[in-house]
Amino acid sequence: MATTRSAHTVWEGNLLEGSGTVTFDSSGIGQQAVSWPSRAEQANGKTSPEELIAAAHSSCFSMALSHGLAGAGTPPTKLVTSADVTFQPGEGITGIHLTVEGEVPGLDESGFLAAAENAKANCPVSQALKAVPITLDAKLA
Repeated sequence: MATTRSAHTVWEGNLLEGSGTVTFDSSGIGQQAVSWPSRAEQANGKTSPEELIAAAHSSCFSMALSHGLAGAGTPPTKLVTSADVTFQPGEGITGIHLTVEGEVPGLDESGFLAAAENAKANCPVSQALKAVPITLDAKLA
């Protein structure tokens, strides 16, 4: 069964001086302020499209890695994943770096790295972001 998740943004003003609010419609988890300075300079308590992509990618990757490890008979006890999305004004999103540390009883470092590389290549968010270079650091705790 397919699912669709929704969010919407209300933006007021021009790019450089304006601001907006992103509302998470599907989950109802609230609203977050966005602005050009929060995207291109310091966050200052506001989010950005890149931070939202980082959240989506880190959670999707974790789900894919957990599923792959469990399917191989070595379910993880814990995965801690970070995603760093780099935005360059004038160029766009120039790269994504995933970092994962896992607790996986019965699995060695090379097996964990192979599973993480597979999750990086095949999680749905990675698939959607194929136009962007995605790098990975993976290690066992």
